[in-house]
Amino acid sequence: MKEYTVQQLAKIAGVSVRTLHHYDHIGLLKPASRNHARYRFYGGAELLRLQQILFFRELDCSLDDIARILDSPGFDPIAALEGHRKELEKRAERLNTLLDTIDKTIRKMKGEKTEMSDEELYGGLSKEEAQAYAEEARQRWDPKLVDETNVKVKKWSKEKWAAVNKELDGILLQLASLMGTPVRDKRVQALVARHHAYLNNFYEVKPNMYRGLGKLYIEDPRFTAYFEKYRAGLAAYLSEAIEYYCEEN
Repeated sequence: MKEYTVQQLAKIAGVSVRTLHHYDHIGLLKPASRNHARYRFYGGAELLRLQQILFFRELDCSLDDIARILDSPGFDPIAALEGHRKELEKRAERLNTLLDTIDKTIRKMKGEKTEMSDEELYGGLSKEEAQAYAEEARQRWDPKLVDETNVKVKKWSKEKWAAVNKELDGILLQLASLMGTPVRDKRVQALVARHHAYLNNFYEVKPNMYRGLGKLYIEDPRFTAYFEKYRAGLAAYLSEAIEYYCEEN
């Protein structure tokens, strides 16, 4: 049976090496073996366990809960996969609605003809949910900063919005094309610097805040889903690249 090093497994699973090291440290995903140099090697059983971990993470389960579920005597991996499928089908339907809302909004902001009511701006989002996102931002960051950002962006022209959106799209497309390249690569870090500058269009993103955003990209499924539209694993790749960027700068 084929075995993978930690670097190889990280690449095919779309997670960071640091994540796999952490999973090993807490006992959530132990390697099948180690060689005399203490290098980790993962086999088929570990690959299937990691898949379950990532599915449960996608469904917002904590690492402690995942460990408890996977290590319980009555755990049935097939039943778990069937459950994952049902839940993801529900989410896929909702995400498709959200994507349609985004596309319509972009066309509207570009001045293209589109039939979109004010209510449709929140397609896929309940009013309570939209308010919850705003409140979450206020609690996570400086409330004054959030308010100032909202005032700032409301004054932007559609040309400004188009330019900002085009910049982010270009950055993420190029990052997706470089996946597999070490995050320390100058090309990757140049794109991360552009991403950091992009965020500064909205507010001053200090290093500790930028590092926190990088972690949020893989911890919050809403952010992860956004980046995964470009390429599977992009959220984890960008998060790792941001971490390196913050350490070096």
